[in-house]
Amino acid sequence: MSHDLKSHLAELMRAALRSVAPSEADSPIHIERPKQASHGDFSCNLAMQLARSLKRNPRQLAQLLLAELPMSPFVNDAEIAGAGFINFHVSPAAKLEVVRDVLEQARSFGCSTTGGKRKVVVEFVSANPTGPLHVGHGRGAAYGGSLCKLLAFAGWDVTSEYYVNDAGRQMDILTVSTWLRYLELADPDGQLPFPNNAYKGVYVRDMARQLRATHADRYLRSPASVLAGVPDLPDPERTDAEATQQREAHLDALIANAKQLLDSDWEYVHDHVLTEQLADCRNDLEDCGVHFDVWFSERSLFATGLVVRCVEQLAKAGYLYLQDGARWFRSTAFGDEKDRVVQRENGQYTYFASDIAYHLNKYERGFQRIVNVWGADHHGYISRVKGAISALGLDAERLDVALVQFAVLYRSGHKAQMSTRSGDFVTLRTLREEVGNDACRFFYVLRKSDQHLDFDLDLAKSQSNDNPVYYIQYAHARVCSVLTLWAGDPETLATANLARLESPHELTLAARLGEFAETVEAAADELAPHLIAFYLKDLAAEFHSYYNAERMLVDDLELRDARVALAAAVGQVIRNGMAILGVSCPESM
Repeated sequence: MSHDLKSHLAELMRAALRSVAPSEADSPIHIERPKQASHGDFSCNLAMQLARSLKRNPRQLAQLLLAELPMSPFVNDAEIAGAGFINFHVSPAAKLEVVRDVLEQARSFGCSTTGGKRKVVVEFVSANPTGPLHVGHGRGAAYGGSLCKLLAFAGWDVTSEYYVNDAGRQMDILTVSTWLRYLELADPDGQLPFPNNAYKGVYVRDMARQLRATHADRYLRSPASVLAGVPDLPDPERTDAEATQQREAHLDALIANAKQLLDSDWEYVHDHVLTEQLADCRNDLEDCGVHFDVWFSERSLFATGLVVRCVEQLAKAGYLYLQDGARWFRSTAFGDEKDRVVQRENGQYTYFASDIAYHLNKYERGFQRIVNVWGADHHGYISRVKGAISALGLDAERLDVALVQFAVLYRSGHKAQMSTRSGDFVTLRTLREEVGNDACRFFYVLRKSDQHLDFDLDLAKSQSNDNPVYYIQYAHARVCSVLTLWAGDPETLATANLARLESPHELTLAARLGEFAETVEAAADELAPHLIAFYLKDLAAEFHSYYNAERMLVDDLELRDARVALAAAVGQVIRNGMAILGVSCPESM
């Protein structure tokens, strides 16, 4: 009803405008909700918007518009405020009609058609498959999963996608790390040092044991051959840049030797660790309620020749140049701070080249909107990717990038480390086991995605009004308790006499219910599921206030049914909103 009310008020203003200024009759009319209840239910700034073009004082123009405003059964009063706002006070009956709308539309209440079933792909998480997901990845997963549900609720045809970085150096490092642990199992007292910059988690040893159990000695090679030509490691105490380069060179030499010594078996070991880590990642995400429609392989871009085709297309368009044997993309022409290499002097393509090809693939699959969810540290990457898209002759405006700050977990006042290379990290699975899926999903979207988030474990586990997910779920449980005690037929609530709802608490709740569809549209437009979380907190607070102030199951049967209908509508909207966020709504607590 609130959407209908806004449209109705816009039509009233349009009729007034035709009388006052026919030449401006097609001007956009914006109806908004004032921040202060004393300013009415809705407000319009049309007089201020047109004051300059009509050469009139905005308050005088507002008075003229008000005088020409048609009568409406839904409007109790309209007044001029401030510099020229026109504020509307709608009738109680108009506010309360949303209760019937909620009960009739049920799970579809709040759904929008703004997406028009257009195709959108949302790519998120996309962590290197080199270890278990940690709590930092969890925020991207919760945000992306909620965003997909939000966009679908707003009428988009959504594809959720995970980009698997299976072609890069990090996978090579994980593969050689697993192989070195495998060699250790055969000769635990051997002379093979394990690099400090390799992957050291328990999961690496687990995969090594799997290889050993399945293939016994097949991948064994002598320590001398493994270390042939490999530069020595620097002193472990050194932390300078030169020592870091030496450690990386040591690791790269081990990888090169492993590929040569294992030959075709390298691919098997590589695929084994990739399969294991992807399965673990997929299970983690599914357990968290986050589903992906597509797991897109970076290697497929090379196998299909798309990377080569993409780079040659950029060259043909004049956006590449040769320098020091490498091919560079002129990304400075598109606002980047410097040009970027797409093909190194040794002929290998960079990660940026495959990323350009990946975006070209999304366009070729026909997506009308492309949403990338990236870590906040990728901010500088946006201009170069959009530049490459433009250089390919594509519309870069179809790409939206949502940045997500990593969440920081605090346990007992101490910040946890989350480095997958060191093997010392707090996994998403550990967090879920400690606080539960619901708190995990909700707390991650409590702030705008690009804002810093400290994850308060104590608060997430508490059963108090300060814990927002508990507070909202408790409101829903209270609704269910009311319905159980009422023991009537829910189908009859849609015909309840809503005119009996007269108290300020009831009208405030009805107004809040009317904001849900608007909140969904705004959240989808801004890629901001946290707006749903904020809305649900406000709705729960207002219901708790109502529940504590008024008795619902009164002797007056007509009033009782009206109040139960209002409570049922609140419960339905809580369920609809929590479903977007991937959070459950228990019926009792």
